[in-house]
Amino acid sequence: MDIKQYLDSTYLKTPEQAGLSDSENEKVVSGFVQEAIDENFKLIMIRPNMVSLAKEMISKANSKVLVGTVIGFPEGNYSLENKLQEAKKAIEDGADELDFVCNYEAFKKGQIDLVKEEILQGTKLGLAHHKIVKWIIEVAALNSQQIMHLSCLVKNVVISNFSEDTIPSVFVKSSTGFFKTEDNLPNGATVPAVIMMLENASPLPVKAAGGVRTYEKAQEMIRLGVKRIGTSSAKAIANGEISKSDY
Repeated sequence: MDIKQYLDSTYLKTPEQAGLSDSENEKVVSGFVQEAIDENFKLIMIRPNMVSLAKEMISKANSKVLVGTVIGFPEGNYSLENKLQEAKKAIEDGADELDFVCNYEAFKKGQIDLVKEEILQGTKLGLAHHKIVKWIIEVAALNSQQIMHLSCLVKNVVISNFSEDTIPSVFVKSSTGFFKTEDNLPNGATVPAVIMMLENASPLPVKAAGGVRTYEKAQEMIRLGVKRIGTSSAKAIANGEISKSDY
């Protein structure tokens, strides 16, 4: 097994979050892209405004690394129109994969039709352009019942509206890695949450993201059945090192 082909190397901090200037943060992004090229990771996951930069670097290197970006990130409460506009721009810039943040707060308030519609329209847009689509449900913001229900909801929308051969192209994803929890609780993928996702999203694939920082943790997630892992510690994981990343 080549663990690197499970890894979506991720850098999603804004300059403000990183405490850097715009140009300094762009250098960090470039470093992550170059590392993904050098290490032959599956994908580099970056903010939408960095997609063109990444595609240019990957093209010049004649690399097969994919470029993914986030839509409606990190709160997920953008309007459907804004999410679709952001996704269309990312597609124009060359993104290969679109990781939408579900409007999980609307879901928690019982606005199920709103959530179904964004899953339908976002997935339709991505698949029409032959993109991988992932739906981030933000497990740290949900209780167990909500994790199971929202995973199942994504599955049901996809199965009801798209052909069977598209199923491998639509993921349920655990986390943004940016959700603020109380009492220092985990804000990313945990084993119990991932098991619930796998059981309720199947046959859709699952991506574990947030908090996966070691080779052992990544292996555990893969053994459970996840198909992709989002991590800012991709090189450390691949080399069996200890990561100092905070997300």
